[in-house]
Amino acid sequence: MRNVFRRRRREQPDQLAEREAAAPTRDSGPWDADEPHPEADRIDLGGLRLPHNPDFDVRLASVGDQHVGVVVLYDESSLQLQALAAPRSSGLWDEVKTKILAQADHLHQQDGPFGTELSGEMRVDGDSRPARYVGIDGPRWFLLAVISGKAAVDDATAEPYIDFIKDVVVVRGDEPMAREEAIPLRRPNEQSSAETPEGPGFNPFKRGPEISEIR
Repeated sequence: MRNVFRRRRREQPDQLAEREAAAPTRDSGPWDADEPHPEADRIDLGGLRLPHNPDFDVRLASVGDQHVGVVVLYDESSLQLQALAAPRSSGLWDEVKTKILAQADHLHQQDGPFGTELSGEMRVDGDSRPARYVGIDGPRWFLLAVISGKAAVDDATAEPYIDFIKDVVVVRGDEPMAREEAIPLRRPNEQSSAETPEGPGFNPFKRGPEISEIR
């Protein structure tokens, strides 16, 4: 499937110079927008910047007029991503994990590339599907990733999804937000006119990106 998004906006020269001067302090993300992280071709959705993979079908998940998450489809599997505001003093994964386990006794805890995760069956409308719940605590944000389908039980199929998660950038922003409030997302073509996409050969008169939505 072809990715229906395009590249992220171009950062200001002083922002680029500052990031190039500071090398990442970790081997992989997810990254906080304010920490040094590798420059890459990413899709700018406001609260999330996603790595560009032409094999992935990336869609915004929306409730009413609000974009609340992202769904990525590839190889008989899917990845759901949602970024939430978290307290400055502590993370949310332990709390969220406990809530999920209380509602789903068919899941168990296991070690994964991001620490403890939940694995088992996702049951929706009487049907079941293999699933992995991955939680990552960041500075004032929490990223929940749910891998379902073949990638939940097959490491080789899961690898592209894990690599995808490792290169996600979360943009929390400075505005006050309630605990577990969804960090706002937007369509790429909703960026302000002062922002321009990054990448060689950018044509300002070319038709903007089109995206799919799940409601």
